[in-house]
Amino acid sequence: MEFGKLAAGFAAVSLVAAPVAAQAAPAVERIAASSTSSEKLEGENGILIAVLAAAAVIAGIIIIADDDDPTSP
Repeated sequence: MEFGKLAAGFAAVSLVAAPVAAQAAPAVERIAASSTSSEKLEGENGILIAVLAAAAVIAGIIIIADDDDPTSP
């Protein structure tokens, strides 16, 4: 039982001390990364994806609508 109280006390002290330790840590200087103009993150594949999505929707509609088989013999 003593070990449980000791563990609980240690956990409580560590929870109280963590923000203080984080605040006392020296500040790290952040340096912005330079971006190059070769990165193309948008715009080139949008039309291709839209055309493929439209073709998939049209193909799905044709497959669903082409159900001419009778359900009873």
